[in-house]
Amino acid sequence: MTVRLAAGPQAVVRALEAAQAFAVAQKLADPDRLAVVIEEWMANIVEHGRPRPDTRIVLRLEKLAGGAVRLSFSDAGVAFDPRTATDEGPNLERGGGAGIALIRAWCEIESYARRAGRNRLVLRSRS
Repeated sequence: MTVRLAAGPQAVVRALEAAQAFAVAQKLADPDRLAVVIEEWMANIVEHGRPRPDTRIVLRLEKLAGGAVRLSFSDAGVAFDPRTATDEGPNLERGGGAGIALIRAWCEIESYARRAGRNRLVLRSRS
């Protein structure tokens, strides 16, 4: 499943709707984990990446053998490689800050690249 989302606050909601539809269609055993990973990464793109509103965020979901899911994200926000990001833990004052740690715990980062002004991240869920 591939969805192209307008880069803006509604992108997170629309990505979660797509994740739910994918989880039902693929009969995933743990759809909640998939939803959390997608919500955290999409929120990071929208909040911290600041892609221009006239660009698209592309989310691709693919069920793999053994029940794992490959998640691919592409966005035109600020360059950000989650493999090298420091984990400073949750920010108790403003909330948030645990997303990268959750993503790293629940997924393997297969690849990250910055090409043609776009971030391209590929994750694989740990099954």
